[in-house]
Amino acid sequence: MSDSYLPRWRKVSATAGTIVAPDERLPWPQTAAMGVQHVIAMFGATVLAPILMGFNPNIAILMSGIGTLLFFFITGGRVPSYLGSSFAFIGVVIAATGYSGTGPNPNLGVALGGIIACGAVYLLIGVLVAFTNERRTKAAPVRGLEGLEVEEVEQDVAVHWIERLMPPVVTGAVVAVIGLNLASVPIKNMAPTGFDTWMQAVTFLSVGLIAVYARGMAQRLLILMGLIAASLVYAVLTNGMGLGKPIDLGALAAAPWFGLPTFSKPVFEVNAMLLIAPVAIILVAENLGHLKAVGAMTGRDLNPMLGRAFIGDGVATMVSGAVGGTGVTTYAENIGVMAATKIYSTAIFVVAALIALVLGFSPKFGALVQAIPLPVMGGVSIVVFGLIAVAGAKIWVDNRVDFSQNKNLIVAAITLILGTGDFTLKFGQFALGGIGTATFGAILLYALLSRARD
Repeated sequence: MSDSYLPRWRKVSATAGTIVAPDERLPWPQTAAMGVQHVIAMFGATVLAPILMGFNPNIAILMSGIGTLLFFFITGGRVPSYLGSSFAFIGVVIAATGYSGTGPNPNLGVALGGIIACGAVYLLIGVLVAFTNERRTKAAPVRGLEGLEVEEVEQDVAVHWIERLMPPVVTGAVVAVIGLNLASVPIKNMAPTGFDTWMQAVTFLSVGLIAVYARGMAQRLLILMGLIAASLVYAVLTNGMGLGKPIDLGALAAAPWFGLPTFSKPVFEVNAMLLIAPVAIILVAENLGHLKAVGAMTGRDLNPMLGRAFIGDGVATMVSGAVGGTGVTTYAENIGVMAATKIYSTAIFVVAALIALVLGFSPKFGALVQAIPLPVMGGVSIVVFGLIAVAGAKIWVDNRVDFSQNKNLIVAAITLILGTGDFTLKFGQFALGGIGTATFGAILLYALLSRARD
């Protein structure tokens, strides 16, 4: 990177297989094309999350773009990431607002107040990490064949208390719990008829077939492609054969191409804020894992950027909640695109963010999203929530968590059941639901059991 705060991207050629570093860029036409690809990659999840909570998808897309730009500036353009709607909020928002699962959320303001509170906690954690993030030198003995110390070498060791607080066994369990806790939402609330249940099955089967048999870009857009395929099947069976509720495109035809989205004001209720604010711990775990992944792919030590990354995500979440958007987080979908293309230029995320801003100001785009049949969205949700759960298990595999140690085994086992069963603790009028009890339970249980030797 250059000495300037923001990167001065060096232009490089688009040679096949060439790695493009964060402070480099392709020619602008190709950078723009890559930006479009990243918008498509984040699109499905960023739109799905607000729908499941009764939020306005136009606002969610708009704030994902603004959030990504805020993250870019706060991290000095050194961390290639896209910020999209976080699924970690779904369970607690539904609990705090009593959302039924269909249409706009009537208690949206209460959820927004909680999201802002969560962003504030996240911001404070980021500031704390930024001020305590340091390096120290550690003497490491190197032993000879006889077991005798023959020399000492100096090693730089990054000291991150946040990593000790949330090791891979904890973060993996917490991420898995997010998906497992939400499993009942599409199955119980998004299939009111027998036909709708069958359409959910058609949808997740479509996604599965595309994931396995498609190639190239279609395979990488498996969620979006599966959603489109299932929607076409739904249209044939309902609009064509009269088997279910037909798709109504009247609102889509009437919606203008451009216009201001409908913003919402937050309402600050203590119970909702106490319920939603702990999601900050989950966002920290997600962001930490994503930063590690990006650092490994780019071959650059991003540990010094940890505090700034948390601050950027926290500020973006607060700004989003202030106008009616969802809480945001760094997106694994876009990290996957970088891994496939070997292009890590932060310039492409600026382009992607600007495209999201344009989509956010299109009511026709919002009407198109609202026209997606409920059971099709439910089938996609089954896939997405399952993938989140498996992502938690992948953290264990990638970090080689040793489950022969009783400490790790007990932490993971109890955390999964607390979250999946929605174990709730009540403190007077306040109730801490499954995701909250699982998150804090995993952290406290690991700390307690770590005091003893395995």
